[in-house]
Amino acid sequence: MRVVVVGGGVAGSASAIALARIGAQVTVYEAYENPAGPVGSFVSLSVNGLRALDALGCLEAVQRAGFQVDRQRMWSGRDRPLGDVPRGRRARDPLHSVTLMRADLVEALREEATRSGARIVVGRRLSGDSHDPLTSGADLVVGADGIWSVTRRSVDPAAPRPRYAGLYSISGATDGPVRLPGDRPQGFNMVFARRGAFIYLPAPDGTVWWSAQVAAADPPPDVAAVGLAELTESFRTEKTPLAVLRASSAVAAATLLHVLPPVTRRHDDRVVLIGDAAHPVGAGQGASMAIEDAVALARELAAAETVPAALSAFDRLRRDRTGKLAKTAAANRDAKIAGPLTARFREIMMPFFFNRFYEQATGWLYDHDPGKLPA
Repeated sequence: MRVVVVGGGVAGSASAIALARIGAQVTVYEAYENPAGPVGSFVSLSVNGLRALDALGCLEAVQRAGFQVDRQRMWSGRDRPLGDVPRGRRARDPLHSVTLMRADLVEALREEATRSGARIVVGRRLSGDSHDPLTSGADLVVGADGIWSVTRRSVDPAAPRPRYAGLYSISGATDGPVRLPGDRPQGFNMVFARRGAFIYLPAPDGTVWWSAQVAAADPPPDVAAVGLAELTESFRTEKTPLAVLRASSAVAAATLLHVLPPVTRRHDDRVVLIGDAAHPVGAGQGASMAIEDAVALARELAAAETVPAALSAFDRLRRDRTGKLAKTAAANRDAKIAGPLTARFREIMMPFFFNRFYEQATGWLYDHDPGKLPA
């Protein structure tokens, strides 16, 4: 079976590994010379994503490239603790969430894809036309080209288009250690701020990785031009975010956050969408869902008699799970752009409910078993 994968990021590289492992002849076409994404941005993988990496044979490489994150702590803008739970897992799960630079994750996946026999071609952009010469003759085309997918248009010319989500994200790292609140200032920390949310994680080298998600009804004219001065002004009323920003000398990555209405057609008889091209879920699960997709797609192709049957089975298998997560992500996003009354109510009520019900609410997500790839 000849497979063309459109996009060489997380979703494309993971699917290349999985499909090569079941015997497919895989070629990955990536539009950018370096598909790792903006240098300096980081990504977290929860245990469901890690189990999918294990199925691909990449778990140890990814764990080495990042660092484990044991706890997730939520804070008010006044440094009042709102919640403290296991990060991306149930308390009893021996696996721990891993955070690493997105570039390092893509590099680990691309190396494994090449070892598995996939061919990766960079600097080649597909038109999205069903008669594109790069995809002609392929038995299967995997659209792994992100939220702005051109492959989506070949499946459905009337497919929805992304829209600005009311948030933009700026990330970076401090130049050294910072005094942080709490007795154990480690793990993943999220501050619900007056103008969005601020995430920070102490890294093993003593620096603090951070991401400022700024709520703004209209996007900045040039998000790449937003610097530390603007961020310091946006978070001037929050002590810890302000301290982290003041300990930083540069911004590493900037992006506008977008949402996509549900994609109703995610495959035809030869083309299938995976990852953000099909379901940009957010909630810190984008990479994990893409890797889950890769494993699931390969398993269905190995089991089915025809490609169309496999793609239909894959879509049925993944649609409910990703749809449920998209609703969770929407609620998380709304919490980051809440007004002052909502924020005050959250500060009063969240300490009583978050720790008690977190595991019950998220168990369905973290318990997922992607299965093994066929030998």
